[in-house]
Amino acid sequence: QRTGKRIEEAFGRIKAVAGQKKTRFRGRDRVGWAFTFAAADYNLVRLPKLLAVST
Repeated sequence: QRTGKRIEEAFGRIKAVAGQKKTRFRGRDRVGWAFTFAAADYNLVRLPKLLAVST
């Protein structure tokens, strides 16, 4: 259940903040790249929290 929450949180942020609810691009490659950048944004936001836990 914790894993599901983490996954839903990531997709929720990608859809809400990164604007992936309705894509601006056409084609699988372009949409894939846009999603990759949105996921990278989410990971960069999470990074300080993850680094604080590991130290």
